Amino acid sequence: MPIEQRVVAPKKIGGGKIGANKGVPEVEATPGEEPKPKGRSKKKLIIIAAGVVALVAVAAAYFLVLAPGGEEHDGPARPAAIVQFEPHSLNLADGHYLRLGFALELSKGGEAKLDPAPALDAAIIVFSGRTVAEVTNPEIREELRAELLAKIQEIYGEDLVMGVKFSDYVTQ
Repeated sequence: MPIEQRVVAPKKIGGGKIGANKGVPEVEATPGEEPKPKGRSKKKLIIIAAGVVALVAVAAAYFLVLAPGGEEHDGPARPAAIVQFEPHSLNLADGHYLRLGFALELSKGGEAKLDPAPALDAAIIVFSGRTVAEVTNPEIREELRAELLAKIQEIYGEDLVMGVKFSDYVTQ
């Protein structure tokens, strides 16, 4: 059986101004005692504090992660543009092949269109005729990436091409 609870208030409940706390009795302070803040003041303070914390977090992330400018920080340089080359199948030794897709990371000012033919030719020269064991070995693969980067930098210029990233690397 439900228990009925009644609230006794010094004033009439529900007869206040529009928007007032209806159904909640007001507590009057006794002389010499400070009135207690209402619940809404604490909520506002919590909301303001959360907003300030969020703003500080966003500002910290902006300056630490996004780092406007790039030249001001000692970290590795970021590429200004990336040129993606479509994957191509390259012949390996013993009738196998390597499906190779890669991208070139270009430095500032390297946004101009590049002719893909010399880069693809360099990839064919570096990877063709290798064994499956060679191209699947992680250490040799990194050596091949460095060799490909060196050949591509000879073609397009060291100041233009910063790096080579593989986007597709499948052997069969």
